[in-house]
Amino acid sequence: MQTPTPGPLWSAADASFVRLWRGFLSARVMVALALLVLQGVGQMVNQVAEQGVLAVCLAYLVATVLLRVLARHAPPSPSAGPQWLPSIGVDLAAISALQLLQVGAMNFTPLFGLPILMAAVLGTLTLALGTTAGVTLLLLAWAWWLGTRAGGDDAQRYLQSALTGTGYFIVSYLVHQLATRLTREQELAQQSQVAAQVQAQVAALVIQNLTDGVLVVDENDTVRLANPAGLQLLGSAALPVPPFALASEAPWHPLVLLARRTFRQEQPQTADVDLLHPGQSPTGLHVRTWLTSTREAANHTRSERLCVMFLHDLREMEARLRTEKLAAMGRMSAAVAHEIRNPLAAIVQANALLEEDLHDPAQKRLAAMVQQNADRLARIAEEVLDIARVQHQISHAPASALALDDTVAQIWNDWQAHDTSRRRAQVQLDAAGAHVEFDAEHLRRVLVNLLDNALRYMGPEPDSLAITTRTTPNGQVSLQVWSDGAPMDKSVERHLFEPFFSSESRSSGLGLYICRELCQRHGASISYQRLNRSTTRGDTGGNAFTVAFRRITRPSESATLFDTIVV
Repeated sequence: MQTPTPGPLWSAADASFVRLWRGFLSARVMVALALLVLQGVGQMVNQVAEQGVLAVCLAYLVATVLLRVLARHAPPSPSAGPQWLPSIGVDLAAISALQLLQVGAMNFTPLFGLPILMAAVLGTLTLALGTTAGVTLLLLAWAWWLGTRAGGDDAQRYLQSALTGTGYFIVSYLVHQLATRLTREQELAQQSQVAAQVQAQVAALVIQNLTDGVLVVDENDTVRLANPAGLQLLGSAALPVPPFALASEAPWHPLVLLARRTFRQEQPQTADVDLLHPGQSPTGLHVRTWLTSTREAANHTRSERLCVMFLHDLREMEARLRTEKLAAMGRMSAAVAHEIRNPLAAIVQANALLEEDLHDPAQKRLAAMVQQNADRLARIAEEVLDIARVQHQISHAPASALALDDTVAQIWNDWQAHDTSRRRAQVQLDAAGAHVEFDAEHLRRVLVNLLDNALRYMGPEPDSLAITTRTTPNGQVSLQVWSDGAPMDKSVERHLFEPFFSSESRSSGLGLYICRELCQRHGASISYQRLNRSTTRGDTGGNAFTVAFRRITRPSESATLFDTIVV
């Protein structure tokens, strides 16, 4: 791309410049063809043979056609130079020759306007004024030539040539300024178009990645745009592809009414609606709407009014609020648990001393009940304090290298022994010889927590629970606990490993969080995913928690410790 000097003009790579260039080339061909036809007809009517004029017209036609064919894809640089000789130079030469060879009253000087316009529109100001100056000199030379041949009033001819040249200068300058102005306007339009495209791409990217649903609805209840989250929240069996009619399904009728009310009142609307799909539980949504413009503004700008709807899952909002409340309660509970440990220890000690003097069986049962509930309170306090007391421990021995399969088998046997009739599972240990760096008691706590969770939700079949260990070809060792429980709600899945979050009111919500912290302490990771597993009932879906251990290396540091409780 070349930038002309001194003024900004069309670039050789600009499509508009190419179109104008081709237009002028076509105009030159038409002018040459018209000159040839007119000269031929004139000579036939007057019976006067002007071979020189016909030869010039024919040569001019050939030159214009050749340039139209050969140079249609390669317009010249706008700056003044020899690249304009095949076009402007040929025009000036041909018109001058025709004017010189013409016989009679025919005047070809108005044709000088074509090369002047070409230079003013497609070239720089220097080229435009230079071409006009050349035409003016030719006009003055023609006036001198006529004076030497015909005599007469030379002053009038010179004055006429000067006046014509002045007019050409004015037209050339004005046309060039107009072309420059149009060029700037086009550049601004192109920049605005690029900026609008970038903004549209950014807006589309933001909308596509929003966790909240977004629907853009027009006045005909047609959804013009929708992000994946919005389509998911609509709850349809088959996700529609915009554009689609929002009124096409009965469960979406509350959204239709809200959009219509937004258009009618021209005010943002907020409402909680339920989408009732047959055979499904109601989907509660918190909906906010905005209008892109009022009817008056849309009529003034001749634009279309659109309603933008933001959909929020009420279950997720409630879960998030509940998580925040539980987190705040957890902080308060940690402080309370810390304060009750001393009086609780006094109760336990006093109960033990009292029990030594009791002989009545009924009183011994009461003392045992006090001890049992005191122990339960102590365990609850310790569990709550686990979150508040995560810290570096000075006197902690580094984790040992455990034989994974042996350790998992021992933990499984101990856990199953508490209720062998109910605690049944398929145990598949395929990590023979694999050692992992993990504290044995911590691994026991992680696995027991996962097994307790699985026991709570799994089915009654013998293969409803599975424990597997494996080693991948690249040396990655993992432990997985799978159960055939029902799929988790998305709002629950997002907060699985957060402290004090639980889908059950009686749970503290600390188990999975502690599992994650213990895994991170030893450089491992824990994750959840929904997996299918082959069982006696066929391919069965279930919930899988996978612990991926790091390869056998000694930890260089102890980050967050859950090992021994330190207050």
